[in-house]
Amino acid sequence: MKKTQTKILLVDDEPDILEIVGYNLSQEGYQIITASNGKDAIAKAQKELPDLIIMDVMMAEMDGMEACEHIRKIPELNNVIITFLTARSEDYSQVAGFDAGADDYITKPIKPKLLVSKVKALLRRLKEQEVSSDTLNVGGIEINREEYKIVKDNVEIALPRKEFELFYLLASKPGKVFKRDEILDKVWGNEVVVGGRTIDVHIRKLREKIGEDLFKTIKGVGYKFEV
Repeated sequence: MKKTQTKILLVDDEPDILEIVGYNLSQEGYQIITASNGKDAIAKAQKELPDLIIMDVMMAEMDGMEACEHIRKIPELNNVIITFLTARSEDYSQVAGFDAGADDYITKPIKPKLLVSKVKALLRRLKEQEVSSDTLNVGGIEINREEYKIVKDNVEIALPRKEFELFYLLASKPGKVFKRDEILDKVWGNEVVVGGRTIDVHIRKLREKIGEDLFKTIKGVGYKFEV
């Protein structure tokens, strides 16, 4: 087994889950760190700076949603991938997870081999994004993909990973209408199953942070970016 430098933080209040998931991922060479609640997760994340956080939603002291929101406000952790691993599979719960800043949502129970496959896919997309450096300047907005940085009117705007990727995709071709299926494929990937409102939630947040009039809804089709 070849050790890697990839760090994964597992957060769950069930010791059995930490042991089983941690064992299977450590067998793939990942460095595993564990936490048993949201508060512990925030502290461990700040100290260890993991590449991926796999977190339960329902936990004592602080739940996963609140912990995710806190982590997304820490600059050093802006690019960490966060995925929820939870028994809650309702659409509204998944939307709430993405709204809190999560990148993915995995439903329990899940076979270890499938979980490992999903983790590899998430980390593979991270690696691909890291080696793909590019800078756009659209309508006076500078978008640096290598640094995951956006500057508008000399003010830097911090975006969670999926909001940034969605904005980068739309801004890469101003005026082009991106169909919803195309957005899901390019931003979330074919292996990720998300609720129908996921794109809408992310567009709403982009409008709030970057500009209400810059993102146009094409009813029944998708979205486009206009400057």
